[in-house]
Amino acid sequence: MAKRTASVGAESGVSPVPRRLIPTYELLGEADLCRLEAHADWILEEIGVEFRGDDEALELFRSAGASVDGVRVRFEPGLARELCATAPARFDMHGRDGRAVPIGGDHLVLLPAYGPPFVTDLDRGRRYATLEDFENFVKLSYSTPWLHHSGGTVCEPVDVPVNKRHLDMTYAHLRWSTKPFMGSVTAPDRAEDSIEMARVTFGADFLKDHCVIQGNINVNSPLVWDDTMSGALKAYARANQGCVISPFIIGGAMGPVTQPALIAQALAEAMTGIALSQLVCPGSPMVFGNFLTTMDLKSGAPTFGTPESVLATYAIGQLARRLGLPLRCGAHYTASKTADAQAMQESADSMSAGILAGTNYVIHAAGWLEGGLTMGYEKFVMDLDRCGMIHRLLAGLAMDEDQLAAGAYRQAGPGQAYLSTDHTMAHFETANYESVLADTRSYEQWTEDGGLDAQQRANAVWKQMLADYRPPPLDESVDQELRAFMAERKDAMPDSWY
Repeated sequence: MAKRTASVGAESGVSPVPRRLIPTYELLGEADLCRLEAHADWILEEIGVEFRGDDEALELFRSAGASVDGVRVRFEPGLARELCATAPARFDMHGRDGRAVPIGGDHLVLLPAYGPPFVTDLDRGRRYATLEDFENFVKLSYSTPWLHHSGGTVCEPVDVPVNKRHLDMTYAHLRWSTKPFMGSVTAPDRAEDSIEMARVTFGADFLKDHCVIQGNINVNSPLVWDDTMSGALKAYARANQGCVISPFIIGGAMGPVTQPALIAQALAEAMTGIALSQLVCPGSPMVFGNFLTTMDLKSGAPTFGTPESVLATYAIGQLARRLGLPLRCGAHYTASKTADAQAMQESADSMSAGILAGTNYVIHAAGWLEGGLTMGYEKFVMDLDRCGMIHRLLAGLAMDEDQLAAGAYRQAGPGQAYLSTDHTMAHFETANYESVLADTRSYEQWTEDGGLDAQQRANAVWKQMLADYRPPPLDESVDQELRAFMAERKDAMPDSWY
């Protein structure tokens, strides 16, 4: 087990962000793509989008040429796209260890799951998440080379008051990891607190020109922005920090049941958020997000990894490239309650669709269960193993003399084994991705070692990763300033649990 654990996580958890050396899947032709874009323009012109409780946003759009009627904003065809044009096609996020994580272009950045109020493991079962669980997943995300970003609300620490937990979560990302991270979006002032803690850590001057923190901004689909989300978006944009603008659309609930309509709606909604960010701060770094899936039309439950959602993901990828923005889509999504065959089938199909669609940025790459309600310790490790495989897949095939292995043929010749050739010895450790969980031994060997299934093996891996974790250094004066800021903010308000 020690060898397996070593390959899934290391003390520093550092791995280069993979570059895509395989092509994307182009599902739709030019005529269909133009029709989807035209339908998004039709939605924005005839139906419009509401910005509720945000007079500043309404005035910004009015000044930019949109039609504002009450809280309803309508855009002439092409206007929303034009307003998005100043958002960069590629940008870097910076960790506090000085490493830059590239977002956009041919790069892929993987993050842990976001938002579950529950956690589960084989020892204690499903339960409400605590701050200890939150810190555990930050440490696990830091320890693995397969995740490049610390994520945001990796699970909801319900043992901390609602109005104060954002401080503890931001501190955990800054203290127990060096990877880029997401701050709070549950209220504009909480977004401001998160940004201020980043300023304390990185320095105010550094934040003016470098992205170190993001907000995960969800549209209230269908076609509504509330002042919480638009306010948090504006806070990050004003600080020249990033946001992931993600319509959250389940077909039949937040939009029509047909995929082309949902794809056009997702494009329309995302463009309005990106447009607002650019009106606040032209050039602020944004990611074109997408969370588009289906539901069981008999029960109303969300479904994942379905053929319909896979097709929609391919189309979204093409539209994002035409918009010229980094794309968020795909993830290890599942509706399963445990890390079983259903979980891995749905997760594999959902993630593979995003990879082939050309995603640059994957939230929920590790740990997601139960439609996002639960963060699974064992599922986290099982997903990490697939993330490692994805790194290898994106590298494609190198067609060079070494890979064609003429020397091995000369040395072994016909009818001989190749295991002992010089070429095999030179590539023995690197030729194939070595899974940390797959058991390839004989049935007898597996039985003698306890007959453990994948979840049981994963249980041992995450425990060993936490045992091996070593916190990265943090300047003591910075740590003291962060703690003082947290104490001051917490003392300034009574606890609120809802």
